[in-house]
Amino acid sequence: MSKAEEVPVPGAAATPFDAGERRAWAGRAAAYAPGFGRLCAYTVPRLLDAAGVTEGARVLDVGTGTGTAAAAACARGARVSAVDAEPDMVRTAAAAAPTAAVHLAALPQLPFPDAVFDAVVGNFVLNHVGRPGAALAELRRVTRPGGRIALTVWAAPPAAGQALLGRAVRAAGVPRPPDAPALAPEDDFPRTADGFAALLRTAGPLAAVECAVVSWEHRTTLAEWWHGPAAGVATIGRVVTSRGPAATERIRRHFVALAAEFTASDGQLVLPHAALLASGRVAP
Repeated sequence: MSKAEEVPVPGAAATPFDAGERRAWAGRAAAYAPGFGRLCAYTVPRLLDAAGVTEGARVLDVGTGTGTAAAAACARGARVSAVDAEPDMVRTAAAAAPTAAVHLAALPQLPFPDAVFDAVVGNFVLNHVGRPGAALAELRRVTRPGGRIALTVWAAPPAAGQALLGRAVRAAGVPRPPDAPALAPEDDFPRTADGFAALLRTAGPLAAVECAVVSWEHRTTLAEWWHGPAAGVATIGRVVTSRGPAATERIRRHFVALAAEFTASDGQLVLPHAALLASGRVAP
């Protein structure tokens, strides 16, 4: 039976960025799942492969969201624990991965002993933490010597499909709200293959680090792709909804116009995306 534990973790909102992330994601699991959630699922098989997730492995899925990676790891026969900082995501993930132990917890403090997992995965979780270096150090702490850590982040500059919503926001003249702080410069890192690999080598520190660019075309519809931002999902959703209904509608009109360049003959959107997948091994 799945176990969903909603136990507050000290320091869960350690930075203004972390606090902003909690506000951005509160209660939005259902709005996230069909659009952005389906998009993020693309990298899961390669993420699990990079971490060496096989039958019987003790696996931690950090920032599990709606539980896609946790469920996929369970399907491989792994013994899975998963965490997320948002209670709504915890409940959703527990239902998606009923044989996993799903906990409420936030990086950089996890409720696990040292060296307990054979593999740790995080599908885009480092995009949502205020101190990526500290988060990596914590992931290394809970991974056994010889175990593997695999993580994804979005590449920067973003691929054309990923940039679509941001282009619509800029065309509408809507600024980023002041209560949506950016990552502190001293905590940020280049969102390139070399920059992400360097973070794993130094902040982990991890051995045998590899990083690859994963590119794909995400097929969706205008309605599906607009639904998440219009519901306030993620930072882009906070921007879209920050200035009231009139501004949101102005952004939507620009989104529809700009989306024409990505519309296939069947009416679906075909949106190019690119992510970085990095992995490394905890040295003995």
